[in-house]
Amino acid sequence: MYDPVTLDQLRAFVTVIEEGSFSAAARKLKRVQSAISTSMANLELHLGVPVWDRSTKVAKLTPQGQAILGAARRVLAEVDGLRRLTSGMTMGLEASVSLCLDALFPLDAVLDLCRGFTREFPAVDLRIDTQVLSAVSARVLDGTATLGVASPMGIAPGLERHVLAPIRMVPVVSPRHPLAAIGGHVPQESFADAIQIVLSERSGGGVQDQGVLSARTWRVADLHTKHMMLRAGLGWGNLPEHVVREDLRSRRLVIIRPQAWGDDEHKLYLSAIHRSDSTFGPAHRWLLKELGVLCAREAGVAPHPAIAAPSGAKKRPSVHRQNR
Repeated sequence: MYDPVTLDQLRAFVTVIEEGSFSAAARKLKRVQSAISTSMANLELHLGVPVWDRSTKVAKLTPQGQAILGAARRVLAEVDGLRRLTSGMTMGLEASVSLCLDALFPLDAVLDLCRGFTREFPAVDLRIDTQVLSAVSARVLDGTATLGVASPMGIAPGLERHVLAPIRMVPVVSPRHPLAAIGGHVPQESFADAIQIVLSERSGGGVQDQGVLSARTWRVADLHTKHMMLRAGLGWGNLPEHVVREDLRSRRLVIIRPQAWGDDEHKLYLSAIHRSDSTFGPAHRWLLKELGVLCAREAGVAPHPAIAAPSGAKKRPSVHRQNR
């Protein structure tokens, strides 16, 4: 159905308000004033409500006009966003990016990643999923995620891997837990009756339990639940150092030293993973670089020197950033 209200009319309408008069809007839009006046009259006619209060020397917006102004600005913003999106697509910019992160990835880094992404690529949709262990690889293999971040035991064969930064896992308990009272190294026999909280796959199969010392285990499928159970004194277990940093400072949790483990035995290198047939545009390449930088920041180490587009990923044509 033909709609007599045009984008040209809406843009002229908004420009009149922003510039303060019909004549100023005409100069801004490089048109004669009579064309602006005609456009405003047609807009009012087609909308069927009074937009301008002409009872004064200088026309002002009616209450209906004020409401229409907000709607017009939203329409124009959507149209401008559509133009940026399609302009970027012609130069290789992706319409969307899907990222699957292992639960070990630092949450603060995720938030900073999202803030930076929306500044750099405001027209690109971002989808973030959080999984554990082999579920990250599964999302990448089936195409649900185009880029993943996984721990070594969760990386499936055949995926391209790009090392980001190490995550140190530390064994912790509540200070009220019996294991907390043991000074120095904790002998193996002390774990016989101690419940170990273990992060496990949501479905059967996948990665086997890692670092299990206790005969009794409680299994959970997400890191937050494990964290809360350990703080509640329900057992002991490994958590990423960045997760428990504040707990250790405030002594809500304390570190224990199992005799069976070396001090640095559970340092895990997180890696970006993708399929070998992946095609990376500028948004994916930016994400890959920032993942390494932010992950290294949380781990307190220098970014891996090879942070760049992985050798196995094909690049799309580059796109210049637009002024925003």
